[in-house]
Amino acid sequence: MQTSTTSRREPLQTPRAAGVAGIVFALLIAAAIVLIRLGIPQGADTVSYQAPDPSRRSAVKWALLLVPFAGIFFLWFVGAVRSHVGEAEDRFVATVYLGSAVVFTATMFSAAAVASALLATSHPAGTSPSRPTWDFGQHLAYTLMIEYAMRMAAVFVCSTSVIGHRLGIMPRWLTLLGFLAALVLLFVSASVPWSELVFPAWSLLLSVYILMESFRRSATAPDPEPAA
Repeated sequence: MQTSTTSRREPLQTPRAAGVAGIVFALLIAAAIVLIRLGIPQGADTVSYQAPDPSRRSAVKWALLLVPFAGIFFLWFVGAVRSHVGEAEDRFVATVYLGSAVVFTATMFSAAAVASALLATSHPAGTSPSRPTWDFGQHLAYTLMIEYAMRMAAVFVCSTSVIGHRLGIMPRWLTLLGFLAALVLLFVSASVPWSELVFPAWSLLLSVYILMESFRRSATAPDPEPAA
């Protein structure tokens, strides 16, 4: 009887874990993107030789502190969703889903590490920054985060939408929004500033839907029969 009760509860608890982890990830990565955009607003295409002023450096440092925690909650979100899908997942789509999530996390961490190293070594107190080092560091960090990480995010959004559509666990409007977000991240994010916020916005919307759906199913689920 104890095993039966646990099996009844598991499908309800896993979506809640995914929803909570997704909401925290969305808020953290959105805050990090905003802080980076405010700290280095010019972007890689118009990179400046001048290092950011102290207030902007502080904003970038806070963003870099948030990135590891965002990655942790993102992996938790991915694992919880995959656990909920279980044996019903398609192996091909599931491989793309998991692979894009891992590559996105690794690329995001790499961009944060490059930016952190750049701030720590390129402009020591009382000296001028080395222009080749500064230019290379800014271009590398922006390229990793905006071009490569966001395109892996597009693959993740697209594969998640495909899985949700095939299994019928996502409504049609949310699936269409996912495909639209994937197109924006794939083709627009590299050239339009702030468009990368589409990813945390989609993640937040999906997570809130998962959480609300979990509570709705809990409210409508029949009570387990008492043990004899």
